[in-house]
Parts: sequence; structure tokens; C-alpha cells
Amino acid sequence: QVQLVESGGGLVQAGGSLRLSCAASGGTFSNYAMGWFRQAPGKEREFVATVNWTGSRIYHADSVKGRFTISRDSAKNTVYLQMNNLKPEDTAVYYCAATSKGGVVRRSSEYDYWGQGTQVTVSS
Repeated sequence: QVQLVESGGGLVQAGGSLRLSCAASGGTFSNYAMGWFRQAPGKEREFVATVNWTGSRIYHADSVKGRFTISRDSAKNTVYLQMNNLKPEDTAVYYCAATSKGGVVRRSSEYDYWGQGTQVTVSS
């Protein structure tokens, strides 16, 4: 059973930056592709970014491409989401997820484990 704990959320002004972290435990980190999703009030959960087992393949949603960067540190069993040039529309609860599927995984239904989420609020 993999446990995921997110941190790093908060309140930031538009144009600012945040770095989210997701610490994994209870499993072999390198066996899992990792992803970030977000859910705004009244909206469905949406894909943000994913990184494969080795970190060699990454993919970002068009809405965040060029502003957000996903990365992983296997020595620390942690995945990160660096968020720059934040916009009010980025306001959401951000979730970290892990999947045993290989490659680039963008569908939330294919993820096996989820964190509790961390709130990101961007003020205009």
C-alpha cells in the first residue's frame, strides 16, 4: 500500500510561484509513474502533469505547459510540481497520484493511489 502526502500549497498572488511536493512511502517508488491532478470547486478533476518510472518521460497539460514542471527525486521518494507564473484559474486542490502502469499516464482512472490534496489559491 502506497501512501502519498502532498505539501507546499498556499495563497499566492498572480504571477507568483509555488512548489508542491509529494512524499511517497510504503512501496518501491521507482515502480510507479507519478501524476499531479487538480480539482477546482464545481469542476471535475483534471490532469496536470505526469512523469514515468525513471523520470525520462514527462507530459504536461496544455493549460500549464511552459509554466509548470513535474520532476521526481528517487533518492527522496518525492515528486515535485514547480508552478511559475500562476494565474487565478490555477486555483484548485492539487492531488498527487501513483500508478503501476508504465509510460505516460493521463487518465485519473488509471491511478492506483492518491494523496489527500493540497490547496492552491491564486489571487488576482
